[in-house]
Amino acid sequence: MPLEYLGAPPVASDRQARPFSPAVRAGDFIYVSGQVPANANGEIVVGGIEAQTRQVMENLKKVLALAGATLDDVCKSTVWLHDARDFGAFNRIYMGYFGENKPARSTTEARLMVDAKVEIDVVAYKPK
Repeated sequence: MPLEYLGAPPVASDRQARPFSPAVRAGDFIYVSGQVPANANGEIVVGGIEAQTRQVMENLKKVLALAGATLDDVCKSTVWLHDARDFGAFNRIYMGYFGENKPARSTTEARLMVDAKVEIDVVAYKPK
């Protein structure tokens, strides 16, 4: 089964398209590229870890929808936090986006490529 590339490459505030696909379907799995807290104009939202986590989660929902999937289909997430001291506040927001079935998750502290406090990528399982 061929890979299916979903969505147009994102455009950042400099109006340059980024060199990756928002998501790729490989069979029944959907691999979503790392989402940062960028708004529709490609600008990083202000407001701290809570506002940025909400924006990232909303961005993930939009990309998953390209494959007909939702957060309920996510089986694995990887989280990068700019500052580990934000872990508690991040977790409170993140937990609100998942119901009973929470995906497996890895979380680490890292210097991010953009001026963001959080980045998340996910893998979802959604048979066609």
